[in-house]
Amino acid sequence: MYFGEHRLHLADSRDCIHWRPRQVVYHTRPGRYDSQLTEAGPPAVMTDRGVVLLYTGKNDADSGDKSIPAGTYTVGQLLFDKNDLTHLLQATDHPCFYPKEDFERTGQYAAGTTFSEGLVLFKGKWYLYYGCADSFVGVAVSEK
Repeated sequence: MYFGEHRLHLADSRDCIHWRPRQVVYHTRPGRYDSQLTEAGPPAVMTDRGVVLLYTGKNDADSGDKSIPAGTYTVGQLLFDKNDLTHLLQATDHPCFYPKEDFERTGQYAAGTTFSEGLVLFKGKWYLYYGCADSFVGVAVSEK
């Protein structure tokens, strides 16, 4: 299981009740959309290329990506080696999902929030459930 905020960790369990944190596998990056916060999103997905993890990144006002408003919460993707879940193969340099709609820029975080929470594959489509500005829940749909 990947978990945590500010730093993403990997944990393991023999019974899915008692978890043991193993190590930090990802952290904030200066100059990027995830410069202030990284927080694990939906459960990771095993693919032929590796393990994909969606996560939420928050852009820092001072050390963040200057092309994105400070304080914006966006969604990024990480790809881990399926044979070594601690080995990061790739991280997106730009968010794959970010606030665009008015309802994603209201509420507590006016800069915008798309906070990844749930991911479901149903009838050949991916459904990403996400928080919008701490006011609404949205769903984005994509073909498989």
